Formats: sequence, C-alpha cells, structure tokens
Amino acid sequence: MDLYIIRHAQSTNNALADDRQRVCDPLLTDTGLRQIELLAAHLADGVNKDPRWLSSSSGSNRQNGRGYHLTRLYCSAMRRALLTAQPVGLALGLTPEVWVDIHEAGGMWLDHGEPIGVRGYGGIGRAELLAEFPGYAVPKNLTEQGWWHGDREDDTAAAARAIRVADTLRSWATRDERIAIITHGAFSDFLLRNLLGQPPAWPIFYHLNNTSISLIRFRANGEISVRYLNRVEHLPPEMLT
Repeated sequence: MDLYIIRHAQSTNNALADDRQRVCDPLLTDTGLRQIELLAAHLADGVNKDPRWLSSSSGSNRQNGRGYHLTRLYCSAMRRALLTAQPVGLALGLTPEVWVDIHEAGGMWLDHGEPIGVRGYGGIGRAELLAEFPGYAVPKNLTEQGWWHGDREDDTAAAARAIRVADTLRSWATRDERIAIITHGAFSDFLLRNLLGQPPAWPIFYHLNNTSISLIRFRANGEISVRYLNRVEHLPPEMLT
C-alpha cells in the first residue's frame, strides 16, 4: 500500500501575523485556493517521480509516470481539509471520505483569555457538512452536534490518536491501494514519528508545507519505506507556504 500524506492548503490562520486572531475552523486564503487547483491538476496528470512499479522490475528501469492513480481519498473534518479535498476528488473521480481521527492536534478550540479561557467547539455538523460538501462519505461519529467533544487536546492525546491512525494504516499494508490522506501539519508530525518508531519526546519535527506530498510505502512483510517527504514541485516558489 502506498500512503500519500498531503497537508491542507493555506488557511487564514496560517497567514496570520498575530495568533490571537485565529479562529477554530478557518477557511482557505486566496493563495490556498490556488494551491489546491495546482495540487489537484498535479495529482491527476503531473509527473509522478516515484510511480508504483512491479517488485520484479529493476529499479534502474523505472520511468516517470503521469498522475498518481489514487484509489482512496480521506480528509479530516476540519474545513481547510474538506476544502482541499474537494477539487482533488473532482480531478481524480474519487469520493472524499471524512476520517475524523486525522484532524489537527489540539482539536477545535479557542483561547478567549480571562475570564473565559480555553473553550472547545463541536466543529461542523453532519447536515451542514453534507450541504457544503455534497457527496462526501461521512462517518457515524460525525453527528449534528459536530465531531469534537472537549476543550483543547494535549500532546499526549494527539500522540495516542496518531497511534490509532498508524495502527489502522499498518493493518492495510497488504492492500493493493494508493491512499491519500489530507491532514494537518502538527498531526502529520505525530503520525510520522509513530510510523518511523520515534518517541514523541524526541526533538525531531517534520515540517510540511501547505499541499505538500509525502509518500510512505507499506510492505506486506511489515517494512515501511519512506519514499519522500514534503514535495511541493506543483507549486511555484511564490506560493510556498
């Protein structure tokens, strides 16, 4: 199985100079909207520098293919990921499937300062999601009250969630599939650390740009091959964020 980890496009929070102005479920910037157009076109017909190839073939005989030929497309329930998945799904003829557990570390929260402090929010509800993103596959645990329950998620809980996601991905290792997950920067860091056997406390951080593509290849024998991280060749330099 091939796993493509894709970070969502630039959100309005990403572009803020002052984090005190952040919102808990931001939309995309104009730059972000252009990024996802380029991402979708690249995944559909761009040069794929590491296409899937038969194990019996010689590595020296590999040739660059066109398109990524994804078979499944997952995204988190946060709007920036839902919006990023929309043109990708259309370009590839895939139904975006909402996977709640791949949301950003921290969940849905805002710090209102004293006296309110940190407050959690439920996130987009089921009917609202289907109205904004018709045709998406929505899991049962995303209800009319939203998908997030609680205040701000701490790093321990985010790391535990990454373990759950990694375990699910490992259980799919023998599938002949090319799966993309449209997820988030900090959560991708937790997920990569787990997949690569690195304790969360290690001072290593995987920085991923908006709409970057990383490829992790799972083998049936339990091996994991890191093919590449943070590729952004579909973006011109001025659109790197």
